[in-house]
Amino acid sequence: MKFKALAAAFVLGGLFSQSLAATAAEPENTMVIELKSGNVTIALRPDVAPRHVEQIKALVREGAYDNVAFHRVIGGFMAQTGDVQFGDMEDGFDPDRAGMGGSDKPDLPAEFSDVPYVRGVVGMARAMDPDSANSQFFIMFGAADSLNGQYTVVGEVESGMEHVDAIKKGDPSQNGMVTDPDRMVKVRIAADN
Repeated sequence: MKFKALAAAFVLGGLFSQSLAATAAEPENTMVIELKSGNVTIALRPDVAPRHVEQIKALVREGAYDNVAFHRVIGGFMAQTGDVQFGDMEDGFDPDRAGMGGSDKPDLPAEFSDVPYVRGVVGMARAMDPDSANSQFFIMFGAADSLNGQYTVVGEVESGMEHVDAIKKGDPSQNGMVTDPDRMVKVRIAADN
């Protein structure tokens, strides 16, 4: 009896592993963010946000995200980065302006979907205008139903969530603004190795 139970668990475990592998993004749609504590692998979702994913990949390939700060980090909620205009640590990070910039690329029309905002989901930051996402994105620490259908989902963390959890948190009284923030050391698309 124990043998049958173990065999069933092994088969189910194998099927579960196969289903996870089947949902893994191909290298062209896999973004790898190097943090000081290790790599975070993100499966980008061109199936739900093709224009946003295209812009993110273009920025990655330009090196725009390298050394950019996690300027807004709220424990239990999310870590925001991607301000390539004011968040670059090498060009003199400006805490008073970080989070107010984007890139030299145009803002994008919203690509809202029914993908829920849960732990590990990556979404695009924007201003009040739904069509104002540009380069900034955030990684969820936990679920936030209030974001569902209101912000464009661009991906989900496949591995390295423990490194996201280790990102320096900001001051809750300052809406998560981070003093001496952690940064994305290097960002690449897996297909470019």
